[in-house]
Amino acid sequence: MTPSDSMQQRAEEFRKAYGRVQAEIGKVIVGHADIVHGVLTCLFVGGHALLEGVPGLGKTLLVRTLSEVLDLTFNRIQFTPDLMPSDIIGTNIIGEAADGKRHFSYQPGPIFAQIVLADEINRATPKTQSALLEAMQEHSVTVGGTVHRLQEPFFVMATQNPIEQEGTYPLPEAQLDRFFFKLIVNYSGRAEMATILDRTTRGEWPTASKAMDAAEIRRWHQLVREVLIAPPVQDYAIRLVLATHPNGEFAAPDTNKYIRCGASPRGAQAMVLAAKVRALLEGRYNVSFDDVRRMYLPALRHRILLNFEAQAENIASDTVLMQILNAVKEK
Repeated sequence: MTPSDSMQQRAEEFRKAYGRVQAEIGKVIVGHADIVHGVLTCLFVGGHALLEGVPGLGKTLLVRTLSEVLDLTFNRIQFTPDLMPSDIIGTNIIGEAADGKRHFSYQPGPIFAQIVLADEINRATPKTQSALLEAMQEHSVTVGGTVHRLQEPFFVMATQNPIEQEGTYPLPEAQLDRFFFKLIVNYSGRAEMATILDRTTRGEWPTASKAMDAAEIRRWHQLVREVLIAPPVQDYAIRLVLATHPNGEFAAPDTNKYIRCGASPRGAQAMVLAAKVRALLEGRYNVSFDDVRRMYLPALRHRILLNFEAQAENIASDTVLMQILNAVKEK
């Protein structure tokens, strides 16, 4: 078997595995195909997802369903204003040995799971939100000078309500940058609403079955990174990120007018990796310009900071980013 045949066979296995997980989630979640695809993209590249939407749209249900489909350990953390960092990462407690001597022992927090649902993450204070920073980036936590590794694979799936809602705190920029995607969950349509009511008001409670384990997920992480990307396509992703930097070489007119701080290199990493997933699902083993464009908004919308003028004119980050996307040419 040639390397090309091997890659084709593995890619076909990936598409089938992706389809199994997607189908199981579809037994419980009605609609929201783009959101499901975004969450699964994060899963298969080893990134974290932030889901934003008003209450009652199924954000928490989606993450819980994903935990049922994957054979991974799962914990849910309900973020509240009085939640403390130690409530997340754990703490050292005083214990007593059989001989009566006292000693410190580490009591792990709920962050020690392979899938962690950070529910309504923006209801906790920034100090508590920042407790996730090391875990999301390094896949470890440090307590009392001791580093504790988290079990792989490790995913944080966070939900939040829009910051205009009462009793919420905007996430720190450093933490937002750790999320691979920010996905906007919108309202269900008429047909979807009818299906939801049929399921929830008639006693029909569909359940999802296990479809994938940790070893298989790690295998797909490696496959995604083997997908090729041509230098011109990679340069396009780089220029899209550089175009968000005010007064930079590639800055678009709307960049200088509305953006205070542009996207970090993690934005380019997210676009390229997500584009590789899309290429595999399309039956290709190389990334196209269109793959990069499709992943542009979820990868960058949370990585730019708008200035006062944009806020005063009530201009959304997606609006500014689309203007930049239209201004940056492929070649």
